[in-house]
Amino acid sequence: MLNLVQGPLESSDPALPEIAIRVERPTIVKRLWRGAAEDGTEFGFELSAPLKDGDAVWQSSLARYVIRQHPEPVIEISLDLTPSAAAGIGWAVGNLHLELSAEPKGLLAPDEPAIRQLLERLKVPFTTTTAIFRPGRFARGNASTHEFGSSHRH
Repeated sequence: MLNLVQGPLESSDPALPEIAIRVERPTIVKRLWRGAAEDGTEFGFELSAPLKDGDAVWQSSLARYVIRQHPEPVIEISLDLTPSAAAGIGWAVGNLHLELSAEPKGLLAPDEPAIRQLLERLKVPFTTTTAIFRPGRFARGNASTHEFGSSHRH
């Protein structure tokens, strides 16, 4: 039986065991998709907005089903930069039409050759790591996040 999910649960019981629905980033940003939990339970997703890592989407008397995004290779740029340098890097990455995320520890971008070349040309130090990449996520320290729309004009 296919369970239909239309959005994250408003609340779930954290005392129940978690069963993960593992998802790659290209899927988690979609609004229509199908997936299966680790226990084989199947879900259809018909969403008004994309889900994010950690969203509980289904609950039974025995368990709660939670979206878990796969970590992926990313480039991390330390936030030990001046604000104008960080803004310049953000502009340069955005100008390549590539995604960027600001996390408390640094700026994250997908580990792609174009970004590596850009940072090397700008002489910006970076490290590579694996993380859950959430493009468009902009943090102020550990406080709330702000998301920006994706439409723009040239």
